[in-house]
Amino acid sequence: MKVRTLIEHCFLMAPVAEKVKDLDIQQVVKDSRSVAKNSLFVAIRGANCDGHTKIAEAKENGAIVAVVEEVPSNTEIPYILVPDTTRALAQIAAVFYGHPSQSLQLVGVTGTNGKTTVTQLISQLVDLLGDRPGVIGTIHNRIAEKTMKTINTTPDSLCMQALLAEMVTAKVRVAAIEVSSHGLHGGRTWGVDFDVAVFTNLTQDHLDYHGTMENYFQAKSLLFAQLGNQALLNNKWAVINCDDPYGQRLCQLTSANVLTYGCHGDGMLQAVDCSIASNQTQFTLTFREKSYPVSTALIGEFNVANLLAAIGAMLSLGCDIETLVPLIPALKPITGRFQTVENIKQVTTIVDYAHTPDGLEKVLQTIHAIATQNIYCVVGCGGERDKTKRPLMAEAALRIADRAIFTMDNPRSEDPEQIAKDMVAQTERTNYEIILDRQAAIFHALDIAQPGDIVLVAGKGHETSQTIGQKISHFDDREVIRSYQVVEQIHH
Repeated sequence: MKVRTLIEHCFLMAPVAEKVKDLDIQQVVKDSRSVAKNSLFVAIRGANCDGHTKIAEAKENGAIVAVVEEVPSNTEIPYILVPDTTRALAQIAAVFYGHPSQSLQLVGVTGTNGKTTVTQLISQLVDLLGDRPGVIGTIHNRIAEKTMKTINTTPDSLCMQALLAEMVTAKVRVAAIEVSSHGLHGGRTWGVDFDVAVFTNLTQDHLDYHGTMENYFQAKSLLFAQLGNQALLNNKWAVINCDDPYGQRLCQLTSANVLTYGCHGDGMLQAVDCSIASNQTQFTLTFREKSYPVSTALIGEFNVANLLAAIGAMLSLGCDIETLVPLIPALKPITGRFQTVENIKQVTTIVDYAHTPDGLEKVLQTIHAIATQNIYCVVGCGGERDKTKRPLMAEAALRIADRAIFTMDNPRSEDPEQIAKDMVAQTERTNYEIILDRQAAIFHALDIAQPGDIVLVAGKGHETSQTIGQKISHFDDREVIRSYQVVEQIHH
């Protein structure tokens, strides 16, 4: 593809020579190590590396032109000067990959909690309807039958466009994307044409990055702003949790059609008479003055809200409620989300990704609704993340569980002992102990739990690693629980 075509939407700070515009580009890259012959290299200023320092390396590896924010020094590579290379990358990537989002029905899901569950439920519904789904998110990226590991919840704009283009080639029709506040703030979804934007909720998280809840909300609201002022004419939809006060604000901030949902109040898509058991949740779904009895293997009211969000997204894409409701019993729980892991002691042990105060509280409240005896909660807080939520996490655990065991959860470069001290610094409650070794903490919970008790291991969910300092080691809460089974079985 010619340079002139790639840069036609970019704001140029200086004229570009015709011979540069006529260069034929085989690849667009932002990582100098990935450069191949006849590449266009976009120099991005990242948190850990400035691409402008890698231009010479990119040229050596085969780049024939660079897109930059400042004139390169000590290199003879032709360059294109723009005010913002992150924005230019999004524009160039969309053109290079043929604007793939315009060939897909695209759902963007944002919110503090529930993004993964909602996108995975949409994927399952598309499957059940006999179509080929796409997913970009925390657990994995999925293109029809193919799944791939993921690094960031929301990939950068270049990777995003490449994934979407691959989906188009694989004849994916509907794709669901987890859209993080970091991704929105960092412009990772620029150039992506969403048909539906879903808002799940907004509770405290990522204040280390955003500073205030208002900034955090503004970042989330960008997804709805990106639907555009022509959203009504272009049949764009916003599916919004109206139980959440931030959701109510969002209804006023988008020009798209709005479909509200909730478990309390008066959502257009509403769940009433919710009944939670250990193996299912039953409720009545109301929509357009009709009622539908529903039974789902997803446990808890928070999961009912996630299910409503997924149903709302499918309705917005043109599906019929009478077609969707019969599919609900076939939906399966999401890996690492309220996932029960069996063990030899017959203690109900649940692994969940809950890593925010609100997420942990909702999971524990759900457990409290089905518990007949004691609840034990194993949980920690991540290092180099929002420190203000640490005492709030501890308070949720101590208030609802009978006993909490505070442990490590990706301490990174921070001292795990200090993180645990931060968690309990403000509490006068005593129903806890600190066992920093996460495996030992899980084993201890299983040691003291009796048949009929419930153990919640929270914070990591589907994750399979633990980051301590610079070292990343394999660690899976579910495997640890199963290994305890084996030890106990041999012991007995």
